[in-house]
Amino acid sequence: MSEEIVSRTVVESQSERSEIVFPADSNALGNLFGGRLMQYIDLVGAMAASRHARAITVTASMDHLDFVAPVRVGELLILKASVNRAFRTSMEVGVRAMVEDVREQKLRHVSSAYLTFVAVDQHGQRLVVPQVVPETDHQKRRYEDAGRRREMRSGETQRKKEMRAALPGGFHI
Repeated sequence: MSEEIVSRTVVESQSERSEIVFPADSNALGNLFGGRLMQYIDLVGAMAASRHARAITVTASMDHLDFVAPVRVGELLILKASVNRAFRTSMEVGVRAMVEDVREQKLRHVSSAYLTFVAVDQHGQRLVVPQVVPETDHQKRRYEDAGRRREMRSGETQRKKEMRAALPGGFHI
């Protein structure tokens, strides 16, 4: 990353992906597999994070994934991603998935998720990322919300570390 670039606007890194849902991607009810939707969410999120960092990014976490409505075979799925906030080496990316009814020109919300990506160099070492400059009221709200979610994730991460340290060796369910 160039030392001169210390911030980027949200618009500079927004990403979009479109998919038509085929039978091979569906379950016995003819709905898109949840895992496939998660894959699409991860990919479009990674595109936004990489554009923002101008570097390789890896997924650190996916949280608050909501499956709001099914996506059926033959439907047009549109996913949009934005970097909500950047921290030192990580970024929170919000992804929204919609189905477009091309005949009626209407969108239906089907899923949303927040992901954390970390920028790394070719050796896997963390890189400092540019800060996000939110411009609209909506972007500013998402920026503030991302800070609150980071605090909650941090507390949960610490709790899990302590829990794992207290467990004896072996596999536990």
